[in-house]
Amino acid sequence: MSKPAHRSGFACLVGRPNAGKSTLTNALIGAKVAITSGRPQTTRHTVRGIITRPDTQLILIDTPGLHRPRTLLGERLNTLVTDTLAEVDVIVFCLPADQNVGPGDRYIAQQLADVARARRGPKVVAVATKADLVDRDRLARHLLDIDALGPWTHVIPVSAREGYQVQALADLVIGELPEGPQLYPDGELTDEPEAVMVAELVREAALEGVRDELPHSLAVVVEEMGLRPGRDEQHRLVDIRVNLFVERPSQKAIVIGRAGSRLREVGSRARQEIEALLGDRVFLDLHVKVAKDWQRDPKQLSRLGF
Repeated sequence: MSKPAHRSGFACLVGRPNAGKSTLTNALIGAKVAITSGRPQTTRHTVRGIITRPDTQLILIDTPGLHRPRTLLGERLNTLVTDTLAEVDVIVFCLPADQNVGPGDRYIAQQLADVARARRGPKVVAVATKADLVDRDRLARHLLDIDALGPWTHVIPVSAREGYQVQALADLVIGELPEGPQLYPDGELTDEPEAVMVAELVREAALEGVRDELPHSLAVVVEEMGLRPGRDEQHRLVDIRVNLFVERPSQKAIVIGRAGSRLREVGSRARQEIEALLGDRVFLDLHVKVAKDWQRDPKQLSRLGF
């Protein structure tokens, strides 16, 4: 008997903000490659996670939430998502089960229909995320509403938090991939640069417990990162200097907190995650700066990596 052909390809997760895309990405990969938050629009760039099996390699791309943009940053994030849709083999459309199908979902469904016609049919798997948050009757109604939105290849309920049907979803997506070679070495879980992942972990820590208006105004950039010289292999220490940018002085005060208390909490929380990522002890130096109205300024957006 001939050996089954090797499959490989790309799939992206799309949906409106706070649809559970990043949490589902991490569950599918089996490791944390994307930051998560209860705040909408946490994801601001595409994040690639890699699933490798003996006969398959799936590169999974988490994307920012598609939304009605109110700033230049929002426009650029939407463009990033639509550009990604044109490059993948499978699209995973996430619709949270604890929220009714709404205008935002219908808008995305129309976008996916347009992409499918233009590319002669990328496969679309519709997913009812956060299935653990509703009862069976509510979930059944949600699945029917999802099915009515479009001609999906598959419709499946999933709970990333509880692991419900996560592997079944992976199997469905992998089953739609074309034949192809392995694209990344065994053992790689993401191709994200370490500095980008560090910046994201700091931003994730900074988003905990802040006011509603701050998440959209917060950007994080790693300015310096390297091993401290003069230390042996048993006592390695990574020095990391990070700038957190906000748009107004009042927001700077929120991030820093009274007498610097909140910034210390952010640093402590982020440092633990960064040390787990790098496998080394870390000295984390955080600075908060004001970049007025950076979300609307093309020059500042470019300087901040957008």
